[in-house]
Parts: sequence; structure tokens; C-alpha cells
Amino acid sequence: MSESMTSASPTRTPDPRRWKILGLVGIAQLMLILDVTVVAIALPHLWADLGLEREALTWVVSGYTLAFGGLLLLGGRAADLFGARRLVLLGLVLFAGASLLAGLADSGPMLLVGRVVQGLAAALLSPAALSLIVTLFEGEERNKALGIWSSLGGSGAALGVLLGGLLTAGPGWPWVFFINVPVGLVLFVALRAYLPAQPRTGSGRLDVGGAALVTAATGTLTYALIRAGDKGWVSLTTAGLVAAALLLYGAFAAWQRRVASPLMDIRLLLRRPVATGVLLILVATALMIMVFFLGTFYLQDHRGYGPLATGLFFLPVAVATMIGANAAGRVIGRTGSRTLGVGGLLVAAAGMGVPALWESTTATVTGIAVAAAGTGVLFVVASATALGQIAPHEAGLASGILSTFHEFGASLGAAVVSSMAAAGIAGGSAADFAPGFTAGALVAAAAALLAFFLTPKKPSP
Repeated sequence: MSESMTSASPTRTPDPRRWKILGLVGIAQLMLILDVTVVAIALPHLWADLGLEREALTWVVSGYTLAFGGLLLLGGRAADLFGARRLVLLGLVLFAGASLLAGLADSGPMLLVGRVVQGLAAALLSPAALSLIVTLFEGEERNKALGIWSSLGGSGAALGVLLGGLLTAGPGWPWVFFINVPVGLVLFVALRAYLPAQPRTGSGRLDVGGAALVTAATGTLTYALIRAGDKGWVSLTTAGLVAAALLLYGAFAAWQRRVASPLMDIRLLLRRPVATGVLLILVATALMIMVFFLGTFYLQDHRGYGPLATGLFFLPVAVATMIGANAAGRVIGRTGSRTLGVGGLLVAAAGMGVPALWESTTATVTGIAVAAAGTGVLFVVASATALGQIAPHEAGLASGILSTFHEFGASLGAAVVSSMAAAGIAGGSAADFAPGFTAGALVAAAAALLAFFLTPKKPSP
């Protein structure tokens, strides 16, 4: 009888709407990724229309990515505690409302509040949407669904620059934000009808204290890097802010060891594969933001191209990113993470070095396209290295850590390049952009050296 019952035990019937749900949450995720880079082309216009200082302009990028990255793990935990369906719907409404606020902004503070709330909404929505995919799909279908999900990252960042150019050249920069309102509301209505009820899958409490500490630490470090452009890299102000950031990171680490339901298992970061993946994703995202931030000001303010033409100039950058990522995915099993990671960083360094040494539109577009190919490689190597040797029960946490440092890299990259190219952004000569590109080349070269010693010798599976 027992045998009969075992053989007759039912298997879960797949939700017939799962592919439609994947399409809808995929559009939502694409919207979140787009908003990292969609503002890039609009930055000079925001500067002119709202009278933003260089620091405030940098926070238009960093405020979103900092809130997104700092609260991402908290959002994933909340999805477990309160149900992914609730978090997806709440995130969509909040993101649409914040986008409306940003589009209506008539001052820097109003715009920055909108961007930070957008980041908060993204941190709630993104991990909950991924949790839905893991729940709705099984076996090979799940692998296919996750592959589609992962491909949204690189394509979304590149598409964001082109879309930003189209909207800024057409109805104007507010539509960079307004476009999210109807899209978000349509997705809310559709997903509310399609999504099945999601039970709670976790227990414990939200580690709000940990999220506040790590976000404050990265925010302080970002502010230190932005201020360095005016106060100097070796000034007391910069040193004090960096010291404060390090103290906050230390407090976060201590808090994670004491709290009952920690936001992050710090011990995971001590494993070489995870540490390597974190380094690569941090540098790759920082370089990507440097390329978009510098390129848009150089091409529009110093070469006189319009927003649409500037967006089109970034098409080779998008294509190069995808080519680099695709090539890395094909050969990483044979070459291993160390060779490919170091190689990708050196290619990125060489690409950033071209516009640092030669000042022309051709040199700039060619150089940043080469750098983009290198960063495309890094995104693949980072994920394969960090997750390739992780136990199944740790995969969710490791993915969350990787995603968190992805957003932190964007914040820090914008801060560094804003300070290094402060004179060029403020309206100086085109040659004033060279220090920004040089900084990118040096960061990539230093990371290549560090990755050579840090990356485990064993090839990624």
C-alpha cells in the first residue's frame, strides 16, 4: 500500500500562465535596469534646466543605484517574509509614483528624492520578481527562464542610453521618467490578475539595521569620492569621510555577527571565488558607468552632438558589450576564470586608455567600445566564478551579494569619474576629460593585478 501511494504521489502542475508572467516581470526588470543608464544622455540637459551642480548631477545616478544596491538583500528577505506577489505589486506602484515625482521635478532636491525612492522600489521589486521565476519554473524550463532573466542586464543598460537619447531629443528629459508611469501601471494591472498567491517561505525578522549601516557606509564613501573633485584626494575632508565609511563598514560586519537574522553572511565574502566575483562585478559596473557618464558629456557638450546622435554613438558600445559577454560564455569552461577575468580587465584598461591619450570623437567612441567589450567579459566571469562553486542552499544569498555590489559599483564609478573629470563636466576644455578616462584605465589595470592573485586556479565549471 505504501508503495502504491508513493508511486501515485502527484507532481506539481506547472502554472499555465508562467511564460506570460515571465514576460511581464521581465519587462519590469528591464525597466529597473534601464533606469540605471537612461538618464545618462539627459544629464547635460538636467544640469542646464535645473541648475544642478556637479555633485548633485552625480547623485542623480548614484542615488538610484545606492538605494537599489543597499536595500536589495533586504528586499529579498522581505519577499520571503511577506510573499513575492505583494512585493512585486508594491514595488511597481512605488516605482511608478517615484518616476512621476522625478519627471515633475523643478529642483535638484525633488529630483533626487524621486531617484532614491525609485531605488527603494527597485530593491523591493527585483528580488521578488526573481523569486517568482524560481517558484514558477522547474528543471530545464527554469534554466531557460533564468537565462532570459540574466540577459536583461547587459541589453537593458545599453538600451537605456539609446532610449534616453530618443526621449531627450523628442518630448524632453522629463519623459525619461514619465515613460515608467504608464508601463508600471499596465504591469501592475496585468500581474495582479496573473500572479498566483505566494506563501511566505522564510521566517525571522528584517535586518533593517544592517541595511541602514551598509547603505550609509557606501553612501559616505560615494560622497567622499564626489567631494574629492573639489576638496582634493588627499585633503582632511576626503580622509575623514573615507575613515567614516570604513568605520560604518566595520560596524556593519560586527552587526551581522550579532543579529539573529543577518542581512548577509560575511563569511561568504571570505571565500576566494565569491571575493573574486564581487571584485569583478564591482569594477565592471563602475567602468560601464564611467563610459556612459564621460561619453555623454564629451559628445554633447564638447562635440556638439544632440541627444539622439549621442545615443546612436553608443550603439557600438552596446554591441561590443554583448559580443564580449557572448564570447566569454562560450570559452570560460576551457580558459578558466583567471585568464578570462584578467584578460577582460586588460582589454577594458586598453580601451579606456585610447580617449585618455587621443582626443577626438573617433578615438573616444572606439576606445569606449573596446572597454565595453572587456566589461561584457567581466559580467560573465563574475557570475560564473562567484556562483560556480556555491552550494545550492547558498546560491540565493551569493546572487544577492553579487547584485548588491553590481549597484554599488555604479554608485562608486559615477563618483570617481565625476571627480576626476570635474573640470570637463563643468564646461572646461575637451582635454579635461582625459583624467576621467585615465582613472578608468588605472582602475581596470589595478583590478587585473588583484584578480590575477585572487582568482582560484581551478577553472570555473
